[in-house]
Amino acid sequence: MKLNNFLFKNIDNSAMVVFRIVFGLLIFLESVGSCFTGWIKRTMIEPQFTFNFIGLDFLQPLDGYGMYVYYCIMGVFGLFVMLGYRYRLATIAFTIMWAGVYFMQKASYNNHYYLLMLLSAIMCFLPANNYASLDAKQGRVKKSISIPNWAKWTLIGQMWIVYTYGALQKLYPDWLDGTFTGLLLNSKATQYPFMAGLLRDQSFHLFIAYSGIFYDLLIIPLLLWRRTRIYAFGASFIFHLFNSFVFHVGIFPYLSLAFSLFFFDAKTVRNIFLKKKELYTENLVTIPSNGAFIKTIFVTYLTIQFLLPIRNLVIQDSVFWTEEGHRMSWRMMLRSKSGYINFRVVNHNTGKTTRINLEDYLSKKQRRMIATKPDVIWQFVQRIKNEYEGQDISIYANGKVSLNGRKYQRLVDPKVDLAKVSWNYFGHQDWLVPFEGWQKEEIKPKVSSLKKK
Repeated sequence: MKLNNFLFKNIDNSAMVVFRIVFGLLIFLESVGSCFTGWIKRTMIEPQFTFNFIGLDFLQPLDGYGMYVYYCIMGVFGLFVMLGYRYRLATIAFTIMWAGVYFMQKASYNNHYYLLMLLSAIMCFLPANNYASLDAKQGRVKKSISIPNWAKWTLIGQMWIVYTYGALQKLYPDWLDGTFTGLLLNSKATQYPFMAGLLRDQSFHLFIAYSGIFYDLLIIPLLLWRRTRIYAFGASFIFHLFNSFVFHVGIFPYLSLAFSLFFFDAKTVRNIFLKKKELYTENLVTIPSNGAFIKTIFVTYLTIQFLLPIRNLVIQDSVFWTEEGHRMSWRMMLRSKSGYINFRVVNHNTGKTTRINLEDYLSKKQRRMIATKPDVIWQFVQRIKNEYEGQDISIYANGKVSLNGRKYQRLVDPKVDLAKVSWNYFGHQDWLVPFEGWQKEEIKPKVSSLKKK
């Protein structure tokens, strides 16, 4: 009964309305911006093929300039969301199209893209267009100044999971001793010469490392507590603007700042953004006929989101090394990997051995990632294998990878015929060579050399 009272209590919808407007604007900018930054060309047009999520081979970019049209259509749906015009249709359509792009390619994988897919899917079910929308003005939905509490807390619950795992995933040696933040900030020093000294300073590396942990872990609780809310928002403002300015992480910082609306008093939000709106204060509990179904979906969804990021705990070896369990786990900006790899095809019918020239198959962007991503390595082997259809061949991969500046280690067993290997969707790939460990003595010289640059 207490859960029903919590989920189905009606609250003022000012924060939801403003969030919808900002959300629609941001997904419009994300979609249209991709057309002008060269992202679509580099990621969708230049490659001969894209590395989709395994099992979704039917998802491939449209020919010619089709992807530009695709993204422009997504941008239109973003405007519809912002204006509250055919809101339900627009959010569903955008979610499907964005999910298609997300699962279509991995060369530009980003946790924020995954988050945007989840938030878009959630927004499909929220009554965010009942006020300050064309739908309400034109009578497609009943105008309302309230929403059920579950609508607000689904978004808060989702973001709480994101931030909490963002903190917990940082609890590993190279983050705690400032190694990774040092690599990350040193790489930005040449781009920002006016703050190069700060970006190269080891104390600043440690400050960023630990402030990142505490920010992610505490920001939601501090926003929930009235006494610390304004200070937490100030810290959030500085944190996200720094990330936006230095790391260029797209719309995520601004989406996160808009999300802060849900923690402030409805009256404050109304007075700033919707001065003509009536304030809802009745707090009535209205349990709909499908209340049990809504409650089940609410609990089930958040439970799945809670469990998905820890699936790597039941998979052998370090997720930092094998990448198994990395995606959809809020492992955001945690490691740097570089490497090299070559592929050798042995044709048993002709006795000929052929070395694959990656430039004949992959774009520059794809070549940078293939050596470090086991699933991409396997997919590329399947691509080569298809060219030898009907012939008895073996394909071997030989390369090494450096994790966070460590010495190069072998990632793939060069003796394993990858043409004969099936992909293990839910477990460990036994053709991967185990990670040698987090020995610090191997990385110190590399970090010090970076500081001198």
